Amino acid sequence: MLFVLPDLPYGKEALIPTISAKTLDFHHGKHHQAYVDNTNKLIAGTELENKTLEEIIRATAGDASRAGIFNNAAQVWNHSFYWQCMKPGGGGKPTGPIAERIERDLGGYDAFAAAFKDAGLTQFGSGWAWLVEKDGKLAIMKTANADTPIAHGIKPLLTVDVWEHAYYLDYQNRRGDYLTEFIAKLIDWEFVNEQLAK
Repeated sequence: MLFVLPDLPYGKEALIPTISAKTLDFHHGKHHQAYVDNTNKLIAGTELENKTLEEIIRATAGDASRAGIFNNAAQVWNHSFYWQCMKPGGGGKPTGPIAERIERDLGGYDAFAAAFKDAGLTQFGSGWAWLVEKDGKLAIMKTANADTPIAHGIKPLLTVDVWEHAYYLDYQNRRGDYLTEFIAKLIDWEFVNEQLAK
């Protein structure tokens, strides 16, 4: 199976001013593309070449001898998921089942927003902040580098990329401002509800 770079679910200028077309051009067109290309190269001729991304991630997680495969495959998956977590005119308070679950499990939207932002801010170096479902309850978690909830049997519902390439052209060192804007203006709660229903 040859992996291909998925198209963005919106135009490159659709998330302005929160995320610039230039950032999307580099982030999607260069960084994500490189992870796709590297994954294809690294699995060629191995027993993994006909597996799904999820199967490759689970098969290589925690195996130091296959860290290169894991890192690239997990970054392909994480980025493909991240693009779908955003939409023009998104963000703000959720509706539907996720709103009820956030109220029940996390103490409401304001508590979720504070905890989600804090996870992104306190992730040292590169990584991701996540809203997940774990043991039947919603939780906030963060992962370093390419690590992903699916490597740990946890269901991801929402993510924000806190690698510098996700925000540095637009926000420089102001990761907190990027996270505030992401939460207020970009989250696609319909997509999050779809993940919850799976």
